Amino acid sequence: MNNPGVLLKELFQAGVDAVGGFQATTRALHGYELGNSVYLVAVGKASDSMALGALEVLGDKLVSGLVVTKHDHLSEELKGHSKLSCLESGHPVPDEPSLLAGQKLVEFVSTIPEEAELVFLVSGGTSALVEHLNDGLTLDDLKRETDKLLSSGADIGTMNKHRRTLSKIKGGKLSSYINCKVHQFLISDVPGDELADIGSGLLIPDEATGMPSTLPVWSRITTRIIASSAIAQAAVEQAAKSKGLLVIQEKGDLHGEMPLVVDRLSRTILDENAQAGVYIWGGEPTVVLPEQPGRGGRNQHLALALSKSIAAHGRGAVLVCGTDGTDGPTKDAGGLVTESTVSIAASKNLNIDDYLERADAGSCLEQLDALVTTGPTGTNVMDLAIVILQ
Repeated sequence: MNNPGVLLKELFQAGVDAVGGFQATTRALHGYELGNSVYLVAVGKASDSMALGALEVLGDKLVSGLVVTKHDHLSEELKGHSKLSCLESGHPVPDEPSLLAGQKLVEFVSTIPEEAELVFLVSGGTSALVEHLNDGLTLDDLKRETDKLLSSGADIGTMNKHRRTLSKIKGGKLSSYINCKVHQFLISDVPGDELADIGSGLLIPDEATGMPSTLPVWSRITTRIIASSAIAQAAVEQAAKSKGLLVIQEKGDLHGEMPLVVDRLSRTILDENAQAGVYIWGGEPTVVLPEQPGRGGRNQHLALALSKSIAAHGRGAVLVCGTDGTDGPTKDAGGLVTESTVSIAASKNLNIDDYLERADAGSCLEQLDALVTTGPTGTNVMDLAIVILQ
């Protein structure tokens, strides 16, 4: 087998490529019947690539559009487009531009003529990037609630359920500002591809917010998921097989509290009957942070924690990365560790357990030259963990 670290990066890239925002959007729109007067909204961490995919297909049918993405995720091509208004805002913690984006979104969709059509593209990160708060709430209130949820280890479903109660647009409430026909395309970054949790369900029915599925407005809105974790995992499997690698586990589950996820993956790696080959997991662990966490995110934490298991196994490597190219409040996607990582850490007097306890995995991985940095990938379907055992 070639260098397992190089192979892991190639497999991860194959998974990301399969769910790229540009490719997924062009595939969805090709052959789709649209009128000659089309408006475009793209929101989320993959909105830049999704919008570029839409532009490829819409051509002269596009009247105007609004794109909202994370700071530093906007391409020069979109910035200079004459028919688009482009905004950047905060993630994972919303900022003042997030509120401006929410206001602009409401204003934009409210002005679309009834006889026109709206292509509405949503990807992960939307919940923080776009917000229009209930009366009486401030940005400080929103930040405080977001920080509390992030540090509590709450899963995405719990977080977005709470977010919907704070908002004038989430939980389907944005639909009350729209009078035209809507074609909604989603890149799922949530367990089970629950529609209401993708971007907190801007245009998804929600009984709890007073927007039940029985309202007439929903007859004008169609919704389709165009990329997901399952698609990315299947692509990793296919890429591994094309390289002549034996895929032992096609799809595994990363959901759950971090200690349980570490234990579950470690047991697989350390199983005395474990076969040599490739193991694939997808999803999103939850982490309870200490009062003053260090550098890193859940992918870096999981990779560093699994370095002990792969060292005990003896031969192999582990990659854990966010498919969006970012991990927590960092510019790194995750980490890649091998059977040598623990011994290298010991030679540098780095105590892995101490770094994990402080939620400072990124600082440790940096000193071990074990960080994976991809930059924005143009998609977001949660995380991938890929293991090669030899």
